[in-house]
Amino acid sequence: MRRREFITLIGGAATAWPLAARAQQKPMPVIGYLSARTPGDSVELLAEFRRGLAETDFVEGQNVAIEYRWLEGHNDRLQEMVADLVRRRVAVIVVPNNTASALAAKAATQTIPIVFNIGSDPVAMGLVATISHPGKNATGLTMQQTAVTAKRLELLHELVPTASTIAMLVNPNRR
Repeated sequence: MRRREFITLIGGAATAWPLAARAQQKPMPVIGYLSARTPGDSVELLAEFRRGLAETDFVEGQNVAIEYRWLEGHNDRLQEMVADLVRRRVAVIVVPNNTASALAAKAATQTIPIVFNIGSDPVAMGLVATISHPGKNATGLTMQQTAVTAKRLELLHELVPTASTIAMLVNPNRR
């Protein structure tokens, strides 16, 4: 091989190498975001979600994609939307503020991680084994209020000691 042929070969390889390296890069991870709300109702929550992602060096459109699914109050579409995210093999399913969606995601997949934020007891709901060791593929945050309900009633009684009747509104269909 002559010197000129060798230089041409090395030059061609050097030019092709970055193209081959880019072709071998991992695809951008995709987050499945499943909300019971509408996009308009979630502006602040989404801003905080994106800020949290950015704190861990994930920026939507740059190194992570987000597939949004909005139930907009139509829980009859829940199974269909969860199944779509599972079919798309998202890297994680994020479920803000909806126990029914978290349960549907858990029923639909045992391999895709599920991160939830709910107001009920995730152990009692069957989402996790225990709070300290959730196990399997679901984990998250609970805003469980039952532990402080007695204290709230105590404080209410201190504020309004003459109150003889206290009413509480509950949605029995919300889990």
